Amino acid sequence: MNEAKKEAAPPRPATTVLLLRPSKIDDAASPLEVFMVVRHHQIDSFSGALVFPGGKLEDADGAASLRSRCGGADKIDDAELKFRVAGVREAFEECGVLLARKRGQKALIAAADLKGIEERWRAKLAKDEASIVDLVEAEDLEIATDLMVPYAHWITPTFVPKRFDTWFFLAEAPPDQVALHDGSESVDSVWIGAQEAIDEATAGKRTLVHATQKNLELLAEGGTVAGAIAQAAKRKIVTVQPWVEAREGKRFLHIPEGAGYRNLVREMPAAGGVPQAGR
Repeated sequence: MNEAKKEAAPPRPATTVLLLRPSKIDDAASPLEVFMVVRHHQIDSFSGALVFPGGKLEDADGAASLRSRCGGADKIDDAELKFRVAGVREAFEECGVLLARKRGQKALIAAADLKGIEERWRAKLAKDEASIVDLVEAEDLEIATDLMVPYAHWITPTFVPKRFDTWFFLAEAPPDQVALHDGSESVDSVWIGAQEAIDEATAGKRTLVHATQKNLELLAEGGTVAGAIAQAAKRKIVTVQPWVEAREGKRFLHIPEGAGYRNLVREMPAAGGVPQAGR
C-alpha cells in the first residue's frame, strides 16, 4: 500500500522589507546597499542565514483604525495595506528604523524624536506587550505606507514544513536613522551591496536562502536606490511558489517565468537539502 501523501502546511502571511541606501552618503548616484541581518542560530526559521528584516503579520496590522493613519491609503486596498503596515512594524522591531511621520508632516521621524519613541515602544512591540495601533495612536503618527514599494511575492514550497506567504517591499532608509539588529532574533547586521552579498555566499562566507538570493540578484540589476525603486514600480508582481522536478536522478528547484528573475532552475543538493524559499 502506498503511504498517504502528507498534506502541506498552510502558509502564514508575512512581510519582508528591503531597506535601501546609497553606498556613499549624499551621493544618490552611488551603488545601493541593502540592510540585512543574520538570524539567531536558535531560531528555527533560516537559522544563521543572512536575511532581510521581516516577520509574520499580527492581527493589529490589519486594524481598521489604522487606515486613517497610513500614508497613501486611498490607493492601497485592505489586503495589501496590512502587509505594508507589518513591514513598517517589523523594520522598527528588528532594526530600529521607523518609517513614520508626525501626523500632518511630510518628513519622516527625525533621529532626535525617534530615540524616545524607540525607548518607549520597541521592546514592547517585540515582546507583544503593545501593538502598532498603540504606538501610532499614543505618538500621533502616520505610517509611511506610501513609501513601501511592492517588490515580490513568494510562497514557500509545499514540501517545506514551515511555510510563509511573504510580500517583499522596498523602502529607502531615512538617512539620519541608524539601523541596528535587535540582538534577539538577529545577532548581526550589515549594510551590503546586493552583488557583494551574493558573492560572499558563493565563496562560503554567508548563507542565503533561495528567495533571498533571487531577490538580491534582482536588486543588483537596479544599480542605485532610485533605479531599484523605479524598476520595482514598473514590474508586474508575479507570485513565486517554487516546485521540484526530478530528472536523471537529480532534483531541480523551479520558479515560474514572468516575475523578472533570471536563472529559473536550480539544482538541489545531492544530500537532499532544500534551498528554502523564505526571505
